[in-house]
Formats: sequence, structure tokens, C-alpha cells
Amino acid sequence: MSTNWRDDYLKKAADYEAVGIPGYWIIDYAALGGRRFIGNPKQPTISVYTLVDGEYQVQQFRNHERLVSQTFPELNLTVEQIFQSVA
Repeated sequence: MSTNWRDDYLKKAADYEAVGIPGYWIIDYAALGGRRFIGNPKQPTISVYTLVDGEYQVQQFRNHERLVSQTFPELNLTVEQIFQSVA
């Protein structure tokens, strides 16, 4: 778990993209990320970054939304279920 959201949303994402990491997830259960990353109003968000043609595309999931992942296509969890496991 990171203690610096700027590292997660800016530095790590750019570094991982540059070396071709196929996927990157940010589980922001405390809604610490900046508004430009998780929206306004800020709310707990799972951001799933997927490498497409050398650049990350991001999908964001909140509340009762079911996660969608190319890496884990059989995953059958909602955001709420994941956040409950953290509490």
C-alpha cells in the first residue's frame, strides 16, 4: 500500500507504462487521489489501467459496479465487496 497518491497516479503509472507493464490497478478506498484522477466529488474508486498500443487506458469503478478486467476475465466482484474486505 502506497502512502503517496501522487506516486501511484502519476509516477508509477508513467514508469509502468514506459516499461510495458500490461496492467496496473489503483485501489483508492480512502478517496485520497486528486479530483482529476477520481472525479468530483471524490469517492472511493478502483482504477484499472490496461496497456493498449503502448499507452494506458483507464476504466474506473465505484460503489456497486462490477469490476471488468482483461487480466482477470472471470473476476466476479463489485467495488463494494473489495472495499468491505479492507475495512
